[in-house]
Amino acid sequence: MPQPLFALVDCNNFFVSCERLFRPDLENRPVVVLSSNDGCVVARSNEAKALGIPMGAPGFKYRDLFRREGVVQFSANFELYGDISSRIISLLTAITPRTEVYSVDESFLDLSALDITDYQAWGRRVRSDIRQKAGIPVSVGIAPSKTLAKLAAARSKKEAELEGVLEIAGLAAGQSDLYLSRTAIEDVWGVGRRLAPRLRANNIATALDLKHLPLPRAGQLMGVHGRQMVLELNGTACLPFTPEHQAHKSIMRGRTFGEETGSFAVLEAAITSLTAAAAVRLRQNNSLVTTAGLFVATSRHKPGYRRLEATVHFAVATADSGQLAAALVQALKTVYQPNLKYYRAAILLPELIPNTAVQTSLLDDTDPKQFTASQRRMEAIDNLNDRYGKQTVRYAAEDLSRSWQPKKHLISPRYTSDWQSLPEVSLD
Repeated sequence: MPQPLFALVDCNNFFVSCERLFRPDLENRPVVVLSSNDGCVVARSNEAKALGIPMGAPGFKYRDLFRREGVVQFSANFELYGDISSRIISLLTAITPRTEVYSVDESFLDLSALDITDYQAWGRRVRSDIRQKAGIPVSVGIAPSKTLAKLAAARSKKEAELEGVLEIAGLAAGQSDLYLSRTAIEDVWGVGRRLAPRLRANNIATALDLKHLPLPRAGQLMGVHGRQMVLELNGTACLPFTPEHQAHKSIMRGRTFGEETGSFAVLEAAITSLTAAAAVRLRQNNSLVTTAGLFVATSRHKPGYRRLEATVHFAVATADSGQLAAALVQALKTVYQPNLKYYRAAILLPELIPNTAVQTSLLDDTDPKQFTASQRRMEAIDNLNDRYGKQTVRYAAEDLSRSWQPKKHLISPRYTSDWQSLPEVSLD
């Protein structure tokens, strides 16, 4: 059986790179992408990082610096980023179906069964192909464990001589330890800011220190998770590999509103829209649910924070957007308090089950024909929206109000998913 070997393909400053893909004039200029309602910085170009702009920085606090240094700001355009991410994933799954999508900008590839003789050259080809076909710069880390692969990808970004690729598996122990010694303990995958102070208090300041920590001591400091990290840093794969096609176990959709509201109609529009989006993913996942939940909440930044929750159950599992939305709106009525100002809403579809069988209760009188009609109706709606664009066919309740949607005053066009956003060129 071949030894485990992983590659992590990590997009560089992904959101910023997506914006620069259609704005080449922004190369070498400081660029930031802002979160929902243009609040906090969620992505930075290297030039923005050099200005000392931290991740999560509140935009309003850095307004003067943005203006003084000519920092270009964008509202997060998640539809654009998601589409470009899908294109990159399709390129990676063409290399090997053993691909795990870890996040929108990171994917692990299982290389153990591939016939590769020169991993550095292979990594450079992958970088070149993605840059040519998707337009996004990436870094590649190759190692016998996922933790080491993630560390290798991060080092390949920071050390120019590596040219974006680092294979730890083929290095001598002393050379690989050099990269571990240059990695601060808080930058090790799984440590972060929460565990770092405890480890530093025990004289563990780098990834190399953690690698040499005795397993019993690692267990004392961090439990089973700590033992796994030490083994992973020593090249023993402990973390499971989850192929890209594996079904989700739950689905959640939530939004912070563009403005506070006490209107039930606005909340109904938000819940219906979020449910419709979640139901699309549910069907793409070939799944059904028998339970759905929601919550609405006031602003955490104001006194008297409140969070109101409700749950509904279905006698027969479903993936019908209309059925789910109608039930959740009725549940919303049971918890809604008109004297509150709501700032966030979310819906949750937990415990997904396969759509290969429908289990009814002993006394249930559901008509199987109705279930089949529901499936066909959803299939027709999905096909129309795939062909003519998202929300071409939608529920009337979604149009009760749009005021809940996050403010995006600086959003770029949806170049890849909206015909109306395509740039126009005039030839004289």
